[in-house]
Amino acid sequence: MGAHYCAICRQTTFNGKGHIFGKTHQSRLRVVLLKFTEKVKEARRTLKKPQVEKFDCTQHKQTFWCYCCGCEIEKNVTDGNMTVLYGGLLEHMATSEHRKNTHKFWWDNKADPKFRDKVIVTEEETERFKAEVAKALESFVEKEDEYIKQHAEHIRAQEKHRQEVLQSLLERDAEPELLNGPNGTDSSVENSVSSQFMCQGSDQQAGSSFVDSMGEMPWTPAGHGLTFIGYQDSSNSGNVHTGAVPPWLQDDPVEGTSRTAAEPEIGPSLHEFLKHKEQEKLRKLPPNRVGANFDHSSHTDANWLPSFGRVWNSGRRWQSRHQFRQEEGQKHRQKRRREHGTEGSKKIKTTDQLNT
Repeated sequence: MGAHYCAICRQTTFNGKGHIFGKTHQSRLRVVLLKFTEKVKEARRTLKKPQVEKFDCTQHKQTFWCYCCGCEIEKNVTDGNMTVLYGGLLEHMATSEHRKNTHKFWWDNKADPKFRDKVIVTEEETERFKAEVAKALESFVEKEDEYIKQHAEHIRAQEKHRQEVLQSLLERDAEPELLNGPNGTDSSVENSVSSQFMCQGSDQQAGSSFVDSMGEMPWTPAGHGLTFIGYQDSSNSGNVHTGAVPPWLQDDPVEGTSRTAAEPEIGPSLHEFLKHKEQEKLRKLPPNRVGANFDHSSHTDANWLPSFGRVWNSGRRWQSRHQFRQEEGQKHRQKRRREHGTEGSKKIKTTDQLNT
């Protein structure tokens, strides 16, 4: 017998087509047909009521493996805008080629004939499905048009509201311009400034009073949201160009001196706070740990290091190992000598007692 490849079991057998009657092949065939019919059952539910959705590339670009034809087909039908769910699968199962391959698959694998009609779509079912799909597409297009109209109406309402708000702001800005003079300033402000300017005795006094009055009263030009904050005289304190200390480097920019001399510092200092935090960390550690009572304030030589001997100071590991074994051997020999000495003394005592 020649070699026979089984696509269901995915292996090559050398006992001919007798493999298809075996328990292993039949059990695997039942599992394959069960999965295949379950997927086809979901598609057959849409024959009477097709489902049309908006195209989504992450969900509607799926493929389906047909065991009867041994090829991969598109699961859905889409034009880039709309998608008919399971349209590609139902269209494939209605073809004559799929019907022919299904009969051949059932004959070659000796499958149960009662499952064969479940994976085939008749011509009557295909015509009924096409009519229902046309109705579903029309209703979907109508819904999409209605949604677009609602969205456009919402956009127009927002644009109208924006125009109304802009018009109200323009009208509000136009009201102060009608009350202002020809130069664009308030006449009351000009009268107050001129009266204060005329009351002074000399030109110098008039200039200083004019500056002071302008610094005290708010001055708002028409059409600009600006406020005059007054004249700042820095002749006494100096500036960066005259060699004075910048304000951001002073503790008190007004006085130019630190407040620590005038006002005492409230609370513990930074050094005491850090020391307290260190003590709180040490309090959580066990009190009998190694180095708990070590005096960290003691001064030692910078060249001091603990001498552990052997490989920690000089030499290699094997030298330390040999040295350790020699010391251990000496200790064992001394221990055995002591044991022999005590045993000999015990024997002498026992012999003396027997003689007496």
